Amino acid sequence: MDKDQLKPFMLKSLRGDDAAHRELLARLSRHLRAYYRGKLSRIGRSATEAEDLVQEALMAIHMRRHTYDPAEPLMPWIYAIARYKLIDHLRHTRASMTDVPIDDVDPIGEEDDASGVESSIDLGRLMEGLPEKMRTAVKAVKLDGLSVSETAAKFGMSESSVKVSVHRGLKALAAMIGREKTS
Repeated sequence: MDKDQLKPFMLKSLRGDDAAHRELLARLSRHLRAYYRGKLSRIGRSATEAEDLVQEALMAIHMRRHTYDPAEPLMPWIYAIARYKLIDHLRHTRASMTDVPIDDVDPIGEEDDASGVESSIDLGRLMEGLPEKMRTAVKAVKLDGLSVSETAAKFGMSESSVKVSVHRGLKALAAMIGREKTS
């Protein structure tokens, strides 16, 4: 599928079409997966990190979709979020930016502070709806930038328990967001 064909799904999503929104995220995940794997493999990073970034980018796209201007092309907006997530990930994992070719990480414009604060408040409220184990795992891995093994050691959990909790927590958050949207 051509990337230009994603915009109609985004426009329908913005009008409240849940099926179009799910389809948009499914199709974007394929594009983002290829993007992150390509960028990270050049600097010797793992496919697991790429998968984590895909999930983080999809969550950011979902949470910030209200900032998309329908008069503009979709993919530059998507890739701006993807690049920001990549830069943020490399910063949190203490990767040296000298390992990343300058052409591969483009600068990002400043974000709207008010909508960022609003999104973090919404996320905090949603996180409170998760069971404690899921909330702890999601916060540690996805928000605080700890690895699965660091999270497991810090909270006395097995690595697979952390992975399952993060996966189920993200799935539960997505479901809560979907329910809020239809309310």
